[in-house]
Amino acid sequence: MARYNSADIVLAALAASNGADHSPVQIQKLLFLIDKKVSTRIEGPFFNFIPYDYGPFDRTIYDVLDNLSKEGQVDVVSYANLRWHKYRLTLDGQKKGEEVLNTFPFEVRDYFSKLSGFVRSLSFEQLVAVIYNAYPDMKIKSVFANNLAL
Repeated sequence: MARYNSADIVLAALAASNGADHSPVQIQKLLFLIDKKVSTRIEGPFFNFIPYDYGPFDRTIYDVLDNLSKEGQVDVVSYANLRWHKYRLTLDGQKKGEEVLNTFPFEVRDYFSKLSGFVRSLSFEQLVAVIYNAYPDMKIKSVFANNLAL
C-alpha cells in the first residue's frame, strides 16, 4: 500500500466531489470524519483535531490548502456575499486527487464520495450539529453549542 500524507488526503477528499466548492467548515468536518471513520484503512490518521469554536478543527488543514494553492492544485474562491473563501481543485489538483483516490480500496473511495456529498448537503448549522451529536467531546469549546437544535 502507498504511503500518504495530509496533502494527499486533502486532494483525494476534494477530488471525490468532482470539482465542487467546499467551505472551510465542510473541509474541516469532511477530513475529521475521514480521520475518524476510515483513516486506519489508508495508514492514518492524518490530522490532529481539537475542539474549537465550531467543533473539530486542525489549523494544519489551512496550511495544506495554502501550499496546494501555491502549487496550483487548489483554487481559493471568493464570493461577494460570503465572509469566507471556498476551496476547489484545479484540473491538476483533480487529476492528482483522483490518482490518490484510485489507490484506495473501493469501500474507502466510495466513503469519500458519499461523505463529500453529505457534508455539502447540509447547512453550516446542520453540519456542526451532526458532528456535535456524534462526537460530543468536540463541542466543549463551541461558541454556539447551546444554540443548536440537537
